[in-house]
Amino acid sequence: MALDHYISQVHLRNFYSPAMGRRKMYAIRKSNFKCFPPRSEDVCRIENGSTNDYLLNSRIVEEFMKQVEPYYNDSVNKFRIGEIDNDSIFVIAGFIAYILSCSPTAMRIGADPLQHMAEATAVLVDSEGEIPPPPKELGGASLTQLLRDKIANIKIDEKYPQALAISGILHRTVTFGNFDWDILINEELSSPFFTSDFPVVIERSKDPRIINRIVPLAPDIAIRIRPSLEEDRRNGNLNFQYFSSRTCRLKRREVLEINKLVVRCAEDLVFFRDNHKWVEPFVQKNSGFWIEPITEKFPTANGVLQLSTMRIARRAA
Repeated sequence: MALDHYISQVHLRNFYSPAMGRRKMYAIRKSNFKCFPPRSEDVCRIENGSTNDYLLNSRIVEEFMKQVEPYYNDSVNKFRIGEIDNDSIFVIAGFIAYILSCSPTAMRIGADPLQHMAEATAVLVDSEGEIPPPPKELGGASLTQLLRDKIANIKIDEKYPQALAISGILHRTVTFGNFDWDILINEELSSPFFTSDFPVVIERSKDPRIINRIVPLAPDIAIRIRPSLEEDRRNGNLNFQYFSSRTCRLKRREVLEINKLVVRCAEDLVFFRDNHKWVEPFVQKNSGFWIEPITEKFPTANGVLQLSTMRIARRAA
């Protein structure tokens, strides 16, 4: 079985520490605050994580990543020096789209709206008498009652939302590449950017309908993608004709705010280059959060309107 990395090793190696000969990085678990020095190949990997049997070609996402991973470092440097081209936009947007397809966090979040959709469909079918009577062992309760009372539940195979995401990975890459990007330059040597096992951080925007994405690319550079609701921009092409960028040189407090979001959005593992004394207390302080999917349902004349989003929320103990 292949051990597939859902966070690219080429990305993680950018966070290798000079203190360890640039052969390892520092890591800390949010779940137990254990600190250890892993290599990139030792973390963020799952047996056959990129294999998806719902797809005709179960390993097709690996073909996509052959267009991304070998060019990651060159693309990051182009963003760093301001020589951004279509190839570098594709690589960085594709790197993000891959994380949003194959990481455990992405699959967990993606399963939530599908579960709510399946439950709403089951209730609708039950109301039309299309589901056989329940067995006596369940007390004669209908499926609707069983779901309402949480005696029964519908579980989504998380490989299914992964399959949907992989099927749309090129479209998502193109969409991201046609939005506005902030190139976030970190010149604060004492506060380099962190990364994590889910480094695609979410950030509230002024518009409640829009969630920005912040992604650390290396300790000295990150990007913020600011989505647009304009239909043309959401349906651009690989020419990235709607792409725009601006460079922002961050102050220390701005870097710390981004690192706070990196820690809070991580599923469990936080990685960092320099083991400053402030890092472990900082991670511990922000460890009790994660990304929580939210699905709201609104009855309509024809059924139920379902709206799904996500937020950073305190994680239940």
